[in-house]
Amino acid sequence: MAIIFALIKLPTLAVANSGASGIANDGHNSAWHYKHLVLGAIGIFVYVGGEVSIGSFLINFLGEPSIAGLAERDAGKYVSFYWGGAMVGRFIGAAVMQKIQANKALTFNAITAALLVLVTLFGSGKIAMSAILAVGLFNSIMFPTLFSLALNGLGKHTGQGSGILCAAIVGGAIIPLVQGLFADRFGIQQAFFIPLLCYSYIAYYGWRGYRL
Repeated sequence: MAIIFALIKLPTLAVANSGASGIANDGHNSAWHYKHLVLGAIGIFVYVGGEVSIGSFLINFLGEPSIAGLAERDAGKYVSFYWGGAMVGRFIGAAVMQKIQANKALTFNAITAALLVLVTLFGSGKIAMSAILAVGLFNSIMFPTLFSLALNGLGKHTGQGSGILCAAIVGGAIIPLVQGLFADRFGIQQAFFIPLLCYSYIAYYGWRGYRL
């Protein structure tokens, strides 16, 4: 990849002085001065963390006797439903969001995902199994929606803001470890309260946190 980018000619992008992404000359000297950007970066952090945490723990969770009691090989087949749901939801979301405001779609998906994780926490058998797999469907539009809402109104700081948001995906490396610590101490099913907190925060961001 490094060789490819060294050989191809990329366009030179000029920094916008005004009019880009809404507000440009509002007195802010850095993207960090925009509250909705900082909150959005936290949203990206917890979103990627929650999504990866669920995907990472699915096989072990489905192997629990109280859930499905599946062998690793059989449980692994169901992981595709979780990630496949995200792909299907992305296409559905692209059509639906032509008529629904981005923050409302984000709030709805986050609340629904949180409720599904809640069912996973306190349910058992096929109900808990189906609930956690269905979360993938509602993960679908969260990343691009969080990204666009967080960049809204940054103007000349849009480049720096997008860099901050890209760095926030490190949540996918940190939150699964946190969930693992809780799983070792309290149990795999009980540890799913970590993704529940993640989706609850995202719902808040879609409700109020996105506002300039």
